[in-house]
Amino acid sequence: MLLSQNWVTALLRAQNPDWSVTAEEMDAGYVRVGFETEGYTPIEETTGPLVLGVVENIEELTGFKKPIRYCKVNVGDANGTGELQGIVCGARNFKEGDTVVVSLPGAELPGGFKIAARETYDHVSEGMICSAAELGLASKQTKGIITLPATAGAPGTDARAVLGLDDTIFDVNVTPDRGYALSARGLTRELASAFNLTYTDPAQDPAIAGVTVDVPPVSGTTLDVSVAPETKTVRFGLRKVTGVDPTAKTPFWIERELLLSGQRLVNLPTDITNFVMILLGQPMHAFDANRIDGSLQVRTAQAGEKLTTLDHVERTLSAEDVVICDNSGVQSLAGVMGGSTSEIADDTTDVYFEAAIWDPILVARTCRRHKLSSEASRRFERGVDPTLVEVALDVAASLLAQYGGGTIEAGRTLIGDVPAPATITMPVDFPGRIAGVTYSRETVVKRLEEVGCTVSVSECGGKLDVTAPAWRSDLTFKEALVEEVLRLEGLEDIPSVVPTPPPGRGLTPAQLRRRAIGHALAYNGYLEILPTPFIANDVFDVWGLEQDDPRRATVSVQNPLESDHAILGTTLLPSMLESLRRNIVRGQHNVALYGVEQVSFARGEGKSPMPSVSERPSEETIAELVASLPHQPLHVAVVGCGEIEPEGPWGAGRAFTYADAIEAARLVARAADVELEVENAEMLPWHPGRCAALKVYGEVVGYAGELHPQVLERAELPARTCAMELDVTALPFAPSFPAPTLSAFPALLQDVALVVSEDTPAEAVRKTVVEGAGPLVEKVELFDVYRSETLGADKKSLAFNIVFRAADRTLTDDECSEARMAAVELAAQKHGAELRA
Repeated sequence: MLLSQNWVTALLRAQNPDWSVTAEEMDAGYVRVGFETEGYTPIEETTGPLVLGVVENIEELTGFKKPIRYCKVNVGDANGTGELQGIVCGARNFKEGDTVVVSLPGAELPGGFKIAARETYDHVSEGMICSAAELGLASKQTKGIITLPATAGAPGTDARAVLGLDDTIFDVNVTPDRGYALSARGLTRELASAFNLTYTDPAQDPAIAGVTVDVPPVSGTTLDVSVAPETKTVRFGLRKVTGVDPTAKTPFWIERELLLSGQRLVNLPTDITNFVMILLGQPMHAFDANRIDGSLQVRTAQAGEKLTTLDHVERTLSAEDVVICDNSGVQSLAGVMGGSTSEIADDTTDVYFEAAIWDPILVARTCRRHKLSSEASRRFERGVDPTLVEVALDVAASLLAQYGGGTIEAGRTLIGDVPAPATITMPVDFPGRIAGVTYSRETVVKRLEEVGCTVSVSECGGKLDVTAPAWRSDLTFKEALVEEVLRLEGLEDIPSVVPTPPPGRGLTPAQLRRRAIGHALAYNGYLEILPTPFIANDVFDVWGLEQDDPRRATVSVQNPLESDHAILGTTLLPSMLESLRRNIVRGQHNVALYGVEQVSFARGEGKSPMPSVSERPSEETIAELVASLPHQPLHVAVVGCGEIEPEGPWGAGRAFTYADAIEAARLVARAADVELEVENAEMLPWHPGRCAALKVYGEVVGYAGELHPQVLERAELPARTCAMELDVTALPFAPSFPAPTLSAFPALLQDVALVVSEDTPAEAVRKTVVEGAGPLVEKVELFDVYRSETLGADKKSLAFNIVFRAADRTLTDDECSEARMAAVELAAQKHGAELRA
């Protein structure tokens, strides 16, 4: 809401003649009562001679591409000679005898535009006749130059005071629940509270705004109007002014406030409706009475009806749009914009002023449906005071009669009554209890009356009966009344008491585990990324997964950010590999990345029921809703390529291999406090001969190894790229690691080499050795795998290092050798192993 400081000050000085504040103080006043401003801007200064002048003679210049006039202007003694000033001007909206504003040579207008005598159109122009835009009163070029009444001042008088150029424009941010403040009436009421001033309502006394209301007593109606109930119209009023001079100009004092409020000047009747809207907050519309055919009907539109609005756009109407019609068709889109067929024209002499109260929701829907917003609709959407209809009609008619020479007819059409206000009962101490500040009864009553409420105190004095004013449709419950008291008393005076938070219980086990996994991988050289949840639609086809593969149970996104990435991933690998490729493309060839994120598996048909919002869903419906949600376990994934140990002065580097991917899985398992089992497996997108299944208690929880060459080729990734993915949610929380037992006795070391078939897993043989060696074994580790022609094509030798230690004594070589041989015998029974000499 744009509003000039001088106008606000003038309205408040009606009862406070000595009141004055700076722009900074007024801005603080707005904020004090809950209105933030988008800033305030003073009208840019005009320096040098800027005076009033009277046009004495106009000579029409011919022979040029556009109409040009050479004017002789009386500027008194301002030019130093008293002679008429010759000025070339292209504007057409003034005539001989008019008082205009003249900038003489030596003046500098806003924007750094310097005025000097110069030859143009075969004449010397000694100055410029100014428009409102050229003087900073409007942001856009207005129609023609400023014309003033003869009473404005004698020729040569300084024009700055007459024009009110020493002014500041405020841009007040009005929240949607306070539509009454989209007017000078509403904002001055708020500032009166901010500065503890006596307030006069311009709706009750329009004289403070320079308007003399002089209308004849109401007698009869001016036009038959029918209002359909489905339009939800609260009130509708019409008043007619006849015999208007179509050439009459809008007085400058109205033009000025409209321009500073961001309004476009149109013609006298339309400018008056805009002025009433800015002053009181009641949107209005002016019809050319001679273009109205018969009576008016307020109804909903017929689907497909056409209306060309005042912005010259033909619109196809909906059956939900409320329209004003005559016998010839639709004339106006109610509450939004009028139609072009009955707009005020250059020859309009009879005018219907219309003021109404429309349903806010219907107006808002119409605006959004047609993508059409107007100053009127902004106010109707937020709520307009229903008592303003008669006042607005009388003010507009009086102004048009005064400045347009028209006659106000006695008839007035008025349909609908002002809704009866509701009364809210509130304990006197309720605002204090809410704010934690003690407010006296007098303070509460005073602040509520300032916003227009009628307040009565109960006999016992403990309760207040509050009736909200008509313009405050938002005051419907006692908490809203509390807000008014608090903001007017000053929100900054309410103490901030920070509540004491309850003691925390720390991180959950799942949170602790997730943190531990991230730390373990990061400490071992992996870099964390945040995998995107969306994967390519065809990624599983590229991998060659079977149609019944569980990873194909994806969840589709209805409105994806990218149409080719429209499903939620059931695995982190596609996102991880895309990140790996981006790093490689940007020159990072030795990369080891990890990510921890949820994946999504569809359950059932993926369709959720739509329960009614009128009551709590049944337990069965809730269970159905939960069952329709996707299963979202937490996964951790690792990808790596290039060298995991870089080359340097210490020697050659070491490439990232499938063994490093498996070791990454072991890092995760140790961080999660579980023991991991590793077995050979085949699972795309891993290489069939270099893939390991990761198991906990015999259940597969993930895979690790080298990726399939074809997958890597299609993904444009280096050969031998490795990856690991593990389901963290599937890991048990019960610790599986036994508490360590420390012994003070020395350990004995023995080696054993067993020859087994090529397809026998080394891990299975290791576990058998541990089992066969018995309780004296502290640790068994594989340290060598040997193959040769001597052993045979389908044989391999597995060499294990066995550590023996007892908790209560020093072991002998014989005890350890006996345990070693027991392990060899058990391996022979289970795996057909032979002791290698």
